[in-house]
Amino acid sequence: MRYLPLSENDRRDMLSTIGVEAVNDLFCDVPKEALLKAPVDLPEHAGEMDVERYFNALGNLNTAAGHVPFFVGAGAYKHHVPATVDHLIQRGEFLTAYTPYQPEISQGTLQVLFEFQTQVAQLTGMDVANASLYDGSTGTGEAILMANRVTRKKKAIMSGNLHPHYRDVVDTLTRFTDDDVRSLPSTGADSAADLAALEASIDGETSCVVVQNPNVFGELLDLRPLAEKAHENGALLVVVVTEVVSLGAVMSPGEMGADIVVCEGQSIGNGLNFGGPYLGLFATRQKFVRQLPGRICGETADADGKRGYVLTLSTREQHIRREKATSNICTNSGLCALAFSIHLTLLGEAGLRKLARLNHERTLKLRGALEGIPGVKVLNKSFFNELAIELPKASEDVVNALAQKNILAGVPASRLYNNAYTNILLVAATEVVTDGDIQAFVTALEGELS
Repeated sequence: MRYLPLSENDRRDMLSTIGVEAVNDLFCDVPKEALLKAPVDLPEHAGEMDVERYFNALGNLNTAAGHVPFFVGAGAYKHHVPATVDHLIQRGEFLTAYTPYQPEISQGTLQVLFEFQTQVAQLTGMDVANASLYDGSTGTGEAILMANRVTRKKKAIMSGNLHPHYRDVVDTLTRFTDDDVRSLPSTGADSAADLAALEASIDGETSCVVVQNPNVFGELLDLRPLAEKAHENGALLVVVVTEVVSLGAVMSPGEMGADIVVCEGQSIGNGLNFGGPYLGLFATRQKFVRQLPGRICGETADADGKRGYVLTLSTREQHIRREKATSNICTNSGLCALAFSIHLTLLGEAGLRKLARLNHERTLKLRGALEGIPGVKVLNKSFFNELAIELPKASEDVVNALAQKNILAGVPASRLYNNAYTNILLVAATEVVTDGDIQAFVTALEGELS
């Protein structure tokens, strides 16, 4: 569909330019008896998401399952992606050559990446960002390797409440290195105990501590005391964000003292896509820029003084003598980064804050409904759009039973923690969750627990 981004101010300016006060003034020469006395009997205009819901409901009449309420999160989130994003990423000036080594023929691609880097730096509260990595989990591994290079130390500490899949990827990436990467045991929904354990683990040999915010149980954290303790010992604070929309509502990692920020950018501009491809965001302080993995696009001027864009701070070792490289990541998730950048540009700062507020409001409504169910306990003290709830029976059994009723009720924590936390269920509510979805979930859950 065509995107018509006219505001009321735009319309007033257009009317003023052509010398009329209102649109109806343009029809002054039409006889009054020929004008309609009332609006045409058609539906009023609606938002894109409302229109999609309407036509999806019509389409669901052709299927047995129909609409499926969706409360799955745990690192990958279902958000609405405007049709404009898909339309624009397919334009020829964006969907161009894969590798922009030759800046003279790749200015469009390079400019997009430069602007993407700017957005990521602003979003995370950091000084500089790269042109993206594969996803949040591989980015976490790169962050630890970078911290070890910066500090010239080898011992990295990962929070027990960092997503277990991220910890597994880090273990894989560092398995054949001499880096000493340690994972603390999970403390479950007790985030205070997790932060205390992290602080206690820091000593003079620590290169970095890695913590997720909100953590895998959905709990929002104040990381400033942890940052202070890390810096006192010459260590870096690595903050991982799996739900990037949260940065529209909460204090940025940079404001809390992070030295390296890694995000999974899937939530903006990219669908769930059956598990990928996703998008790794990576940002850091200016003083660490030469240790930043991956590509960096920079702004420059040509011989005529015209602005241009190039790949910068990229050594031959990055591509040729790979054993001497600071990182062997030589590419980026270009199309996913473009989708992210377009969606974020469409939102703007006010739109992102509104989207984040909608997510939190949906989750507040979900929490209120869940707290009314006998036997259900919400474990979070603070949260963004994800909750950990304790059930009176195994969450795996509950999820399977509700799936039979066409309700995707969340992620059992036992799937992430090797059959530990068997009664804890992780549930997420984004802007696409309706009141009807919440009611259907609560009704089905009450029936299963009764």
